[in-house]
Amino acid sequence: MQTWISSSLVRWSGTFCTGALMLANLLSWSPPITSDPHSATVTAASVEKNRSSVLKHKHRSPTRWIEIDLSRQRLRAWEGKRLIYSFRTSTGKYSTPTPRGRFWIISKYRINRMRGKGYDIPDVPYTMYFYEGYAIHGAYWHHRFGTPVSHGCVNLPVRQAHKLFNWTPMGTLVVVHR
Repeated sequence: MQTWISSSLVRWSGTFCTGALMLANLLSWSPPITSDPHSATVTAASVEKNRSSVLKHKHRSPTRWIEIDLSRQRLRAWEGKRLIYSFRTSTGKYSTPTPRGRFWIISKYRINRMRGKGYDIPDVPYTMYFYEGYAIHGAYWHHRFGTPVSHGCVNLPVRQAHKLFNWTPMGTLVVVHR
């Protein structure tokens, strides 16, 4: 009898504690913050919300900028007029093009889950959003750099994405051209 009461009490207290922890976790949830590079999941809506706060604070790097050449499938990182990195990239295919224009890095995530129509990729490394749901990031799922194959993002080999991620501060100018 004593054993039955004891095991029931342990089972009940474990269930109660688990429920309390789940409730506390739900109540303490907050959306990803632009300065937190360790957040696991991002959506285009949360990126858009963060974009305005970055632009308000004007955390723009005066000398560092990134050039994405769509016709040559090349990403170049510049410090003033000095070339720092030049990497082959894979940008958006014809049906899902990479947007052209001048943008700024609005959020950075060390690891990120990316979802969209026709794809759901966990653990995308070294992600830097520059416009709505478009980002520069590492791609471990293909090795066709130099060819447009993405859904609009700018894909890099993981090691190169890591270098660029560490070199790039928030607010860095991104110029995408044909």
